[in-house]
Amino acid sequence: MQAFRLPPTILNLARPRGLPSLRDAAAENRQADETTISPEIDEELKMPKKASLAIMILANVMLQLTFFIIVSSSNDYAQHLGGTSTFSGLVIGIPTAVSGLTLIPMMRFDQGVYWRPLHFACASMVLGNVLYGLAYRANWLYLILMGRMVSGFGFTLWMYIKRYCSDPRIVGIRRRTTLAGWQVLGQGIGFSLGPFVGGLLYKIGFNNSVFNGYTSPAWIMAALWAVFWVAVAVFFEDVPLAAAPTAIPLRSIPASSSLGASGVEKKPDDSAASLRVTETEASDIPAPSPPHLKMTLGQWGVAATMCWFAMTCFFILGAWESNIPVFTGSDAPANPFHFSPFAAGNMIALGGACAMPFLLLNLHFARRVQDRHTLAMGTSIGLAGLLIAIAILDTEKVNYGSLFIAWFLVALGFNVASTVTLSLLSKQLPGEWNGRISLFIQWSNYTGRVTGAVWGGAGVKVGMLNYVGLQVAYVGIGAVMFITLWRELKAKTG
Repeated sequence: MQAFRLPPTILNLARPRGLPSLRDAAAENRQADETTISPEIDEELKMPKKASLAIMILANVMLQLTFFIIVSSSNDYAQHLGGTSTFSGLVIGIPTAVSGLTLIPMMRFDQGVYWRPLHFACASMVLGNVLYGLAYRANWLYLILMGRMVSGFGFTLWMYIKRYCSDPRIVGIRRRTTLAGWQVLGQGIGFSLGPFVGGLLYKIGFNNSVFNGYTSPAWIMAALWAVFWVAVAVFFEDVPLAAAPTAIPLRSIPASSSLGASGVEKKPDDSAASLRVTETEASDIPAPSPPHLKMTLGQWGVAATMCWFAMTCFFILGAWESNIPVFTGSDAPANPFHFSPFAAGNMIALGGACAMPFLLLNLHFARRVQDRHTLAMGTSIGLAGLLIAIAILDTEKVNYGSLFIAWFLVALGFNVASTVTLSLLSKQLPGEWNGRISLFIQWSNYTGRVTGAVWGGAGVKVGMLNYVGLQVAYVGIGAVMFITLWRELKAKTG
């Protein structure tokens, strides 16, 4: 029997005036669903859980504080124990070298998640800072180096923080630069607050053979890491373990049989109770290997450019942070200051504090500006600071204002430029490669940190013009790579 339908004209007459027809309303609903609900857009904008993300961002701040809190007093500490300024630079930079060597075995045991690296980092930081603090009581120069090397095991967490903030399982492609901006903001807090606190503790002194101006930064960081370790155990929720994909065996199927979706063979005369899995036949067939992804020449160029800038940014930042206490406290002809560690730490901190509002502004624009434009802007600002430094050193017209302007531009520019190195690369390469590209970028950062810290400590010895000139050369090589690959560096914003 055919169902009776009212004509459309009667339906339209029956509805109140001013309301859309049923057909129009359905069409509008379908259009709204198609335009406002997009799984692809939701996937691109996803973010980690707030508590776990806060732990990772705070961990980055803690790492930066640990790295920089000894910068103000390490030169005097090393000389008190019989070392040199170059040895002081080695003490500052050695943790990154140890961390870089530790990453490979660490990545074999992390199982693709983050709780092991977090707990390993907390334990290493507590022990490393305790050893650094005990060096004064033991009166042994190499114990401060050993303490920093043990802390270096904990600095492996830097790579995992970068990987977490670009992990395709929890972070959408349009959120990676934003999270990288939060990392750089934590970096700014660390390199401004760390030297200031370290210099302040040195000035206070604490006339004690265990807790004094040299050792108090390490003891305080050891206590903070112990408290943070408890917070990690309570609040951090890890990403789920990635299950290995099960390969479906391929084999010939007889014409007289049919194969179900689960690999169960059923013959025409079999009943449901006689179903069986032909495990022997399936095990004889090797599982297909995953497709091998090949990088194009342009992708290789982009990867090389990002690694170069990751190394350059931290080489220059590490060199200045290590050199300011050495240069301002030296007898170099161009130095009018003769600063104490407290005054040098204040200059480093002031540069970071003045850069902080601009780093916050960078968080706002990260969602709207392409990564390549951010990289160009940051590098240009940092290069301007280097050129000012060369000018004032060459004319020996160094004063507090001119040196501070140069340091402020260097700190701001290369911190901003470092925002995009991993995020840009993660947007252009498959998500399955996130672990390896995080490793390559972190290795580049480590290379820059350790060589920059040593170069900064030796800056007065090699000549301040040569010291700054090498940094300009690094930027020049990066600029050639950048200009050559401008089109290939285009990526999604956010």
